[in-house]
Amino acid sequence: MLATRPAAYTPARAPDRVRKNDGEPMAETELPEIAGLSFEEALEELETIVRQLEAGRGRLDDAIGSYERGAALKRHCEAKLNEAKAKVEKIAFAADGTLKTEAQNLD
Repeated sequence: MLATRPAAYTPARAPDRVRKNDGEPMAETELPEIAGLSFEEALEELETIVRQLEAGRGRLDDAIGSYERGAALKRHCEAKLNEAKAKVEKIAFAADGTLKTEAQNLD
C-alpha cells in the first residue's frame, strides 16, 4: 500500500522551483521571488518551512528543497535587518532644546 500525505500537507515550495533540472541547488539569486519579499513576508514563510521540517511531513526531496529555500530566506531576512540597522537614527536634543537626529552607532 502506498503511503498518502496528510490532507493538510502543503510543501513550502515545489522542489522543481528550488532545484535545477540537473538536481543541483540553485544559487540564492536564482531562487524565485525572494529578493522581492518584505522582511515580514520572508520571516512568515521561513517560520512555515521550519514548522513543516520539524513536523517531518513530506518527502525527503521536498524537505531538502524547503531547507534550501529556508536558508535563502534566512539570508534575506538578515540582509533586511542589516539595512534597517543602518537606517536607525538616534533622536537627541540640541543645545537650544530642539530635536535633531544623529546616526546611531549600534555596534
